[in-house]
Amino acid sequence: MNVQIEESWKQQLATEFDKDYFIRVTEFVRSEYRSTTVYPPGKLIFNAFNLCPFHKTKVVIIGQDPYHGPGQAHGLCFSVNDGVAFPPSLQNIFKEIQSDLGLPIPPSGNLTRWAEQGVLLLNATLTVRAHQAGSHQRKGWEEFTDAAIRILAEQREHLVFILWGAYAQKKGAFIDRNKHLVLASAHPSPLSAYNGFFGNKHFSRANAYLVEHGESPIIW
Repeated sequence: MNVQIEESWKQQLATEFDKDYFIRVTEFVRSEYRSTTVYPPGKLIFNAFNLCPFHKTKVVIIGQDPYHGPGQAHGLCFSVNDGVAFPPSLQNIFKEIQSDLGLPIPPSGNLTRWAEQGVLLLNATLTVRAHQAGSHQRKGWEEFTDAAIRILAEQREHLVFILWGAYAQKKGAFIDRNKHLVLASAHPSPLSAYNGFFGNKHFSRANAYLVEHGESPIIW
């Protein structure tokens, strides 16, 4: 199957594209886009990969589902398009960055600037029906994103994996902690942010680790 995805990822994930689960999820997603409103726009399904090539990835942040409201999702977890109001989790992410690093809250919630520095902003499920959270879960996307995380964890060294909440922690449970830095805490959602997300200092800790291993820090 000829998948429109950034070339280095296309090479790394080539064996996935012909597996039964990927063919099934592709057929399902195509039918969903034909019959209903689905986010993100089709050309942005693989945006996280397209903006952050395999060999340039330094940090991986794992989300769950794309945003399911109009104009929000654009293929990067936790990120919204320019001019879109910050969802609550993203507000809390910016508050923690402000507390941790002393940086001001940015004017836009578009995290493309992170992706272009080597932050893979990966949702476990890459599409969703409008206004129906979780509607494309358990259709095959999770196997695909598991494969991407596994390939990074096995073939690269000294990456930072940021796992917020039980779902992301379960998805990243297999990552070798001796080979990579794994940062885990509560989710930035208002339901859990005060149970360990605020004060986790993940952004400064990620940068300290990158610098220690000869990489430039992320400008959060």
